[in-house]
Amino acid sequence: MDRIGLFGGSFDPPHVGHLLAVSDAVDALQLDRVIWIPAAVQPLKGGAGAPAAARLAMTRLLCASDARFEVDPIEVDRGGLSYTVDTLRVMATRHPGAALFLLLGTDAAARLPEWREPEQVAAMAEICVLTRSDGGESLPSGLRRLSTRRVDVSSTEIRARVRAGLALTGFVPDAVAEYLRRHDVYA
Repeated sequence: MDRIGLFGGSFDPPHVGHLLAVSDAVDALQLDRVIWIPAAVQPLKGGAGAPAAARLAMTRLLCASDARFEVDPIEVDRGGLSYTVDTLRVMATRHPGAALFLLLGTDAAARLPEWREPEQVAAMAEICVLTRSDGGESLPSGLRRLSTRRVDVSSTEIRARVRAGLALTGFVPDAVAEYLRRHDVYA
């Protein structure tokens, strides 16, 4: 049986913190692969800073060097608000018999009760929360906590560095930094 991780988000932009946390999840859960799913528009977060097509392209660049990772444009292609329950229904159909693991950050997990059909989400995939601390966060019941290494990198910080003209070395892979420069994203 395939063990597939699903990792969604704005990825505005995707960065090494995402990459390392998901790599830790692959090891901890013994996943065969992880499908990264950039959101068109997250219902509880609002619009992203970069257009969906740019975030999709940057996520592909971030994942390009790791054969365990693939990027699926399902939510960007669908457009509008991105609901995880809709995406999980499609993924369950595309990957019959696979064990699905929904990988979430602590912020997203804390808001899980506000999601569309959270009980259905939990029924379709094991929800695993990627935590970067000693476990002090309060999580909704029934979620699996996965400790990941602490990487103090945020998309907000990267956007600010781009606007200030600062180097992105160590924050994003060179290919993502080049994309940001070439396409004048966040400037």
